[in-house]
Amino acid sequence: MSFTISKIKEQDLNLLQLTDDTSGIHVKILPGWGALLHEFSIPLKEGRLQAVSSYRDLSDLRQNHPLFFRSAKLSPFPCRIAGARYKFEEKWYEFKNKFKDGSAIHGLLSDKPFTIVKENADDHQASVLLEYGYNGEEQGYPFPYLLTVRYTLKEKGLLALESVVTNRSPGRIPIADGWHPYFSIGGKVDDCELTIDAREILVFDENMVPTGERTAFDRFSSGARLGTYALDHCFLPEFHPGRAACTLLNPVNRVAISFFPDKTYPYLQIYTPDDRNSIAIENLSAAPNSLNNGIGLIILEPGHSQTFTTQYKLGLQ
Repeated sequence: MSFTISKIKEQDLNLLQLTDDTSGIHVKILPGWGALLHEFSIPLKEGRLQAVSSYRDLSDLRQNHPLFFRSAKLSPFPCRIAGARYKFEEKWYEFKNKFKDGSAIHGLLSDKPFTIVKENADDHQASVLLEYGYNGEEQGYPFPYLLTVRYTLKEKGLLALESVVTNRSPGRIPIADGWHPYFSIGGKVDDCELTIDAREILVFDENMVPTGERTAFDRFSSGARLGTYALDHCFLPEFHPGRAACTLLNPVNRVAISFFPDKTYPYLQIYTPDDRNSIAIENLSAAPNSLNNGIGLIILEPGHSQTFTTQYKLGLQ
């Protein structure tokens, strides 16, 4: 078969590896830590390039994942909830665990152990299905639900990510979804070219919470070198058929990673860390603070499911 799936252990990390034996592209997943994407790599003449900025080993993961949430699955909400509080159906809820600014961030499942449900590999793709049943144990979100995550590595460096949320609560639940990967495709991101198929962003206040307004922003709509420009913006992709919502290109080694979300992810949060070694490109189903502002928030009926889908493409241009 052209595609294979294997279980491996590296640096005390138990990984699930998907391999395209034709192209040599690897995908590595950490089921025991939020089903996060640990590696998306491509072989080059000078050696293998790891496009995902991840963790060196188990110690690094334990110490830094609660701070940086690299590649975390963002569920049942993405980004931040201001004040770690929100009101749903006339009742107030408050999250126990808060970030240093007093907000709740990046959901509740980023470090949870997912179970491998199904694996399949053939001549055209390798796919794994993982799941986690959330029982409503957090006081700020007492709504049980099931989350399944499917990774599918396809031909030509295409990685599909599908998330399905199923409401297991007796009543309705507020839900949103997202991903939080950091990417590095060689050198500093300053030298990379960024193209974003969007001409508007959400307006944030001083606490990085959306005001409900939009504003024009087309600096990267036709592609531009990132340089020293600092990004922490929430873009509104325009979804032109066959066109990537975003592409990051290293003009030196010609490695590029492109993003193809469907309309279940209408927001694209992009952030450049201060060290400029990587860039976070996050597909979101809802805006930051969605449990309060309702921007993109889905209200899911008992027993109903919602699917969210995006694709990453890694290759040479």
